[in-house]
Amino acid sequence: MPNPFTLGLVQMQCEAEPARNLERAVERISEASRRGAEIICLPELFLTHYFCQKTDCAIFDFAEPIPGPTTDRLGKLAKSLGKVIVASLFERRAPGLYHNTAVILDADGSIAGVYRKMHIPDDPLFYEKYYFTPGDLGFHAFDTKFARIGVLVCWDQWYPEGARLTALEGAQALIYPTAIGWHPRERAEFGIQQHQAWETIQRSHAIANGLYVAAINRIGHEGPTDGGIDFWGASFISDPFGVILSKATHETEDILLVTCDPARAEDVRRNWPFLRDRRIDAYAGITKRWGR
Repeated sequence: MPNPFTLGLVQMQCEAEPARNLERAVERISEASRRGAEIICLPELFLTHYFCQKTDCAIFDFAEPIPGPTTDRLGKLAKSLGKVIVASLFERRAPGLYHNTAVILDADGSIAGVYRKMHIPDDPLFYEKYYFTPGDLGFHAFDTKFARIGVLVCWDQWYPEGARLTALEGAQALIYPTAIGWHPRERAEFGIQQHQAWETIQRSHAIANGLYVAAINRIGHEGPTDGGIDFWGASFISDPFGVILSKATHETEDILLVTCDPARAEDVRRNWPFLRDRRIDAYAGITKRWGR
């Protein structure tokens, strides 16, 4: 049986200045490490405000290559701490070609894996299709010093296909760096339902696949005071049967720590053998846009 491993989620408020966010992230990662975290995860696009609220060609200047300056800095930190770091970055792949990308830095400082966000939204104040090319690396799990993990990003968390394919790669945990919140004018009427749907769909991935699921969000208001987005925080870790083991508030920065035991996943999968009973001979239609 694989050894237990401890996830640490850094829920943080992000500023406009990348250097300040990086320093804050370094401090929080170091604190999580001191408290026993072995795999430490940051929110989506943590280096800046969530810039996809508008379309502005100058924002592409924030993108950076991978490997690049941020992966170099966090790789050295991962090595010095002996811990795994999951970081979400605005990747400059080539002139005019950019991705929303998560990087897994192993405990020796090397890049253990790269995941490019596959599902790209285009909604009011979430104009991601302007900035990001859809990922082309597929859904994969990556071996690290402490566990085999799968990393997907934000909008991916609504799609059971991505969760399933990553689980089938042997992931022990699905990790979702996230930037999601409320439109302030909608919060009173729809806020509770929107948040509950977000949490429920990810807990369902844990249940359907028999593995741990972690979602890491930012907090705070970003954008104009009469609009913008209220990021709802509420980062959480679910066990393989959808039980929430730790959850942050909507308003405050936090570091969540949960020790994940592969024996729990083994027990859940033995008693609820969804993987055994899958009808893989009958699923060809899943690759169609529509069933007719």
